Order: sequence, then C-alpha cells, then structure tokens
Amino acid sequence: MCLPLAAIGAAAGVASAGLSYMGQRQQARQQAKFQAQAAAAERQRFMQEQTSLRMRQAQEQEAVGRELEQVSRKSQAALARARVSAGEAGVAGASVQALMDDYMRQEAGYRSALARQQELGEIGTGMQLEQAGFATQQRQIGLSQPIDRPNILTAGLGALQGGLSGYRTGLEIKRMQS
Repeated sequence: MCLPLAAIGAAAGVASAGLSYMGQRQQARQQAKFQAQAAAAERQRFMQEQTSLRMRQAQEQEAVGRELEQVSRKSQAALARARVSAGEAGVAGASVQALMDDYMRQEAGYRSALARQQELGEIGTGMQLEQAGFATQQRQIGLSQPIDRPNILTAGLGALQGGLSGYRTGLEIKRMQS
C-alpha cells in the first residue's frame, strides 16, 4: 500500500511541475506575441505621425509659394502702374527710379520675411519629427519588457522535487497508518 501511494504522490508532483512548465511556456509565448503586435502598432502609429507632419509641412510650403507668387504679381502690377502714372505725369529720372526701388525693396523685405517664416516652419517640423522619434523609441522600450521564459532544467528540478515530495508524503501516510 505504501509504494502505490508514494508513486501516486511522486507522479502528481512530476505532473504538477510539467503542467507549470507548459503554462509558463505558453504565457511567455503570449507575452512575446503581444509585445510584437504592440511594437508593430507603435511603428505604424509613428509612420502615420511622420506622414501627417510631412503633409502639413508640404501644405505650408505650398501656401508660402502661392503667397510669393501673389506678391510678385502685385509688385509687377504696382510697378507698371507707377511707370504709367509717372509717364503720364511727365515725371522721369531719379524720382521714378527711387519709387521703383522702394517697391522692389518692399517686395524683397516681404519675400525675406516669408522665406524666414518658411525656414522656421521647417525647423519646427524637424524638431517635431525628432521629438516623435524619441517618443516612439520610449514607447518601444516600454513595450519591450523582459519575458520570463521557463527553463527546462529548473522545470526538471521542480519535477524531481515534486516527485520526491509526493513520495515522502506517501511514506508519511503509510507510517501513520501502521
């Protein structure tokens, strides 16, 4: 009677350790799968954020281009009107040239301001892209937590310990029955 009880206890201890190992293994696989999915989702989110920032930058550049084109057209029209007016008034020479130079200076100042605005916008977009890269890197680090993978040697030792514990329990039961 003692040997069968001890064998059953030993088998239960071994089975328990084996089931624990398989459960830990399955949990480690699930965690790795979750981390891979979360990392892929974060990469996709980052790519969408980059695309959004680049699209906004392109729209701003296009708007500045249109504005520069309008400035150029308005400046040319103003210069033409000034020449015609000066010609009709019989004014010529240095005063007309001074007026033309003033229009050109104003246009150059406005173009310079728009160019600086565009430059600052590009710097801002670059900084936003850099910040987004840092943020996604931090998120990826947060997602990549160590996975506690079961060790077959530890599981084997656990099974041996469980088997011996079950065997000892069986022997104790026999001793108490005698």
